[in-house]
Amino acid sequence: MRAQWPLALVLAGLAVALGFVMFERWRRGAFLLGLMALAAGVLRGVVPDERARLLGVRSKGFDVAFYVAIGAVVLWLATSIDSLGTG
Repeated sequence: MRAQWPLALVLAGLAVALGFVMFERWRRGAFLLGLMALAAGVLRGVVPDERARLLGVRSKGFDVAFYVAIGAVVLWLATSIDSLGTG
């Protein structure tokens, strides 16, 4: 588990985001999901390859760009869509 701390951190954040979604706080959950994607991109860029392990799927540049792009899109969606009175 100590070797997989970057992945464990991201997965813990995803679990919290899914908890928000399950309890009908989907905007907060989506926002946290976007933040976790950005955090995965930062961790993939900063942590060496032998420590990133399962966060690294392709090359480091591709992974960082993919995580940051997905995180930015999800954050944009979470902040731009009207809450329709759901809070």
